[in-house]
Amino acid sequence: MKLFDGGRAPNPRRVRIFLAEKGINVPLETVDMTALGHRSDEITKRNPLQRLPVLELDDGTALSESVAICRYFEELHPEPPLMGTDAQDKAIVEMWQRRIEFHLLLGVANVFRHTHPAMIEWEVPQIAEFAEANRPKVMKILAWLDAELATRPFIAGERFTIADITAMIALDFMKPARLQVPENHHHLLAWHQKTKARPSASA
Repeated sequence: MKLFDGGRAPNPRRVRIFLAEKGINVPLETVDMTALGHRSDEITKRNPLQRLPVLELDDGTALSESVAICRYFEELHPEPPLMGTDAQDKAIVEMWQRRIEFHLLLGVANVFRHTHPAMIEWEVPQIAEFAEANRPKVMKILAWLDAELATRPFIAGERFTIADITAMIALDFMKPARLQVPENHHHLLAWHQKTKARPSASA
């Protein structure tokens, strides 16, 4: 088994944090995304979409998509549960995971990819107007999350889950996207500091 890793990019980091929370060690092969290593033949034959991370199993099966990789490890190592326990809990975690991924992380990514000079060869064409259209959407979701976190300690309830990992990644990704959590979002900021203090956050 080997994990083709993309360094500080959000999705590779999301899988590393998940593995760290589980206490699972997987051999890593670091791919230099700044040198477009994710577009190499080695990665393309394993994931034609040329995205990282990619997990290659011992039988040669290649798994891509970060949440799918996390699901694989969750099934093998259910403790601690990061994707839910019973049917209801799993559905709630999945609901929040998808909300965070599609409404927050994607919005932040759209701002970053369509404004940052480093993305000019990745996002063709870069559309500055699209980035600007996503900024207020991100701010609206942040306000909503702040209100939600006034009622519970973690994104999906009383326990740390993959939804918290995705949300932390999204908020960290705001810095290179030149976005900032408003100072009056006290609950969200406190939650972010709490999650970043976990040992897994440095994975």
